[in-house]
Amino acid sequence: MATQSERIARANRVADAALDRKALDLVALDVSELTSYADTFIIATATSDRHARAIADAIREAESASGSKPLGVEGYDEARWVLIDLGDVIVHVFLAEVREAYDLERLWNDAQPIAVANAATA
Repeated sequence: MATQSERIARANRVADAALDRKALDLVALDVSELTSYADTFIIATATSDRHARAIADAIREAESASGSKPLGVEGYDEARWVLIDLGDVIVHVFLAEVREAYDLERLWNDAQPIAVANAATA
């Protein structure tokens, strides 16, 4: 289990990578008290399938540069909802209409927002 400071550093690294690729409406949620399979959810919006893949690629590159790699990536080909499993951090990159339909922020409304650099938290 990562320490609080390690979790925040990783959330910031992932958020920075996503925001460098112009991800929209990025939020980070602390789900550590709500689920056993992750500590943090990062949710962001992309404007197109190409944009979603670019955001996912940037996150994977940032993790690789830090010596880590995803446990899995789902939805990359269609890129309407790309899920990147980083173990303690789960990243969700959505097209706007898909994010609205699934509304993860509502489903996980008991989660505490995590302030990440350059991102607006819910």
